[in-house]
Amino acid sequence: MKVIFLKDVKGKGKKGDVKNVSDGYARNYLLKNNLAQEATPANLKALEAKKKKQKQLEQEEKEEAINLKDKLADLTVELTAKSGDGGRLFGSITSKQISEALEKNHGYKIDKRKIELESPIRSLGYTNVPVKLHPEVSGSIKVHVTEK
Repeated sequence: MKVIFLKDVKGKGKKGDVKNVSDGYARNYLLKNNLAQEATPANLKALEAKKKKQKQLEQEEKEEAINLKDKLADLTVELTAKSGDGGRLFGSITSKQISEALEKNHGYKIDKRKIELESPIRSLGYTNVPVKLHPEVSGSIKVHVTEK
């Protein structure tokens, strides 16, 4: 019997797969536990429409990320901190502070985990900070740290 998997089933198939399984296994386990549904022409058409919609949403998400990347490239995030001799900060500037300043001053809400700061900023001046906006799209933000 041909079935469409609704959930991942270890050793048999992943969600959205269409596979042939034995009739007894399908009736007594997969269909009974709502892990799969029978692959009728109507169900196959619905699955195809669902996959198409998902692909379209992913494309739109990627385009939004590219637009945001272009906007962020022109921005400079201004932060102030106390510093000592030689431009060394008493503390450090973290990705959380950059994220908060970006939202407060420019209105762009970016999660601190997407800001890929290798180590906190510990000196005054300009720093380019990489940002991962989408699995396929990365950009950068210019951060300017000034003395209080």
